Amino acid sequence: MLNILLVEDDYDLAETISEYLETERVSCSHARNGGAGLYLAENNKYDVIILDINLPMLDGLSLCNQLRQKGNDTPILMVTARDSLANKIDGFKAGTDDYLVKPFALEELTARIHALSKRRSGLSRKLTSHDLSMNIETKTVMRAGRKIKLSPTLWTLLETLLRTSPGVVSRLELEAALWGDDVPESNSLKVHMYHLRNAVDKPFSAQLIHTVSRHGFALYNEDDS
Repeated sequence: MLNILLVEDDYDLAETISEYLETERVSCSHARNGGAGLYLAENNKYDVIILDINLPMLDGLSLCNQLRQKGNDTPILMVTARDSLANKIDGFKAGTDDYLVKPFALEELTARIHALSKRRSGLSRKLTSHDLSMNIETKTVMRAGRKIKLSPTLWTLLETLLRTSPGVVSRLELEAALWGDDVPESNSLKVHMYHLRNAVDKPFSAQLIHTVSRHGFALYNEDDS
């Protein structure tokens, strides 16, 4: 069963959505204002977050932006009566993954929830694993309070690993992230991974970058698993 968070101040609408989703095997937690929504989103694990824009205490755009700034990569669906292009652009700038205009069919809402639940958002502005963090906006990488300088190539490698962490990224996926269809025939990936390990792991006691035999690479701390 999927587990979602609905942040909606219209109680009747929220009850209708929750009851319908329960019949579709989707468990729905409900917050009636942005402040409560932020608290629940930060302290629980959800497959999808549904946000209204017009919320008491903290509006949906600000709530979405705060979650992304803090590294929350849960897919977010913005649900609102605001249907102008400018409103949609504001939503996407804040970090929403999808946009649904009221009134809407509950069947469509359910379909979008299932589609979003199959992936993590690529709009998170802070990626973290153990004591390693990457800030997408400021283009900085920190580990244990120490700033790490990376070339654009190493940055791309690390970002790709962090976005999948602790999952495995195949060599083909890493090569595609670096070079697209124009992959060099040499051992360039091996060389770049060596330099990335020197920057991210060598100065520290815990190893985060691991080779997964016959599969690729993964970024995680063994003590956290």
